Amino acid sequence: MKLTESGMLRTTAFLAVALSVSLLMVSAALAQQGGVQPPPVIPRSQSPGTGSVLEIPANRQQPQTAVPAPVAPMPQVGPELEIPSRALRTQPGYSQATVTVTDRSGSHITDLTKDDFRLYEDGVQRPIEFFRKDLNTPVSVGIIVDTSGSMEPKIPQARAAIAEFIRNLNPRDDVFLFAFSDRPYLLQGFTTNHAAVMNRLALLYAFGRTALYDVILDGLIMVSRGRYDKKALLVVTDGMDTASSSNLDQVVAQARRQGVLVYSIGIGDPNISSTGIMLGPFGVLLGDATDRVDARTLQTLSNETGAKTYIIREVGDGELLRQATASISEELRQQYTVGFTSPDPTRTGYRSLKVEVPSRPDLTVRVRKGITIGHSPETFADGGGPG
Repeated sequence: MKLTESGMLRTTAFLAVALSVSLLMVSAALAQQGGVQPPPVIPRSQSPGTGSVLEIPANRQQPQTAVPAPVAPMPQVGPELEIPSRALRTQPGYSQATVTVTDRSGSHITDLTKDDFRLYEDGVQRPIEFFRKDLNTPVSVGIIVDTSGSMEPKIPQARAAIAEFIRNLNPRDDVFLFAFSDRPYLLQGFTTNHAAVMNRLALLYAFGRTALYDVILDGLIMVSRGRYDKKALLVVTDGMDTASSSNLDQVVAQARRQGVLVYSIGIGDPNISSTGIMLGPFGVLLGDATDRVDARTLQTLSNETGAKTYIIREVGDGELLRQATASISEELRQQYTVGFTSPDPTRTGYRSLKVEVPSRPDLTVRVRKGITIGHSPETFADGGGPG
């Protein structure tokens, strides 16, 4: 049967469109696998909230970008953000810490005042010079999702849980999204367009090994570029670090310097042994290491920063995962921020920190374990810094 000229043209056009769609799908999948690397993003300054130019860590290997970031809408109008005065936050030695207070049942206590708290630096009480109830305080939030090969059956549940986390955030929060295996992929730069972040969850694709330490360092650097003085990371992972060039001590040191809240959700059994025994010439592995999660690292980071770690032992329990993400986003709305000034700021180094509520000894108080004097200034909403 002979085709007419117009029929041939329609057939050719159809095949061209089909081929273009197929190439786009293959390119997107290979980009996250590492098979095809998109061009690196060139860092340049950006106005808060534009979302079109991505802030990339400058002192580590740049994460790869899977797709261009959409332009975010203007932040929704809300109560004016309460921040310390410029005179206070530029004073040498000024620091802030997020405080979480719960009762014996785990419920958050949000009706305390400045006078209820006592703050101690290296065991010596310091006056609280800035106090804020974070009931409506926007946060700069980084979401870091493990997409190593072992996460493949868990990706749909991770998507649903992270979407729940985002839905529960303050509409003014600025958010970014990392995926990682043996390297980080920046799927969405900082934006207040939360729908854009949720759309990027469709790009999560499991492949490769786990570079947990490296990507948390990248996340800490990235979140330091956030517009708000309150900053947090959410790390979702199901494994042990197998591919990082960094180590746990470096990650802890960076978390101490920045004071970012590092929340984490570990999917797997922290008690599975990966040790082996020798039977003649053969080694036998005790336990399935693919189901083991690095609870120690996650809990260390949470304890250091005053945050919390959730361990989901039953792999595949999507409801528990959803509850964990919802609990974290709700906690960010039920905290306090305290600011104080360290004496002798020229004496750089680490100093321990403790906060108490003496009138309510039945309450549990969570706060970062210490501060590092002499670190880089934090970023505030109006572009200032504490020192």
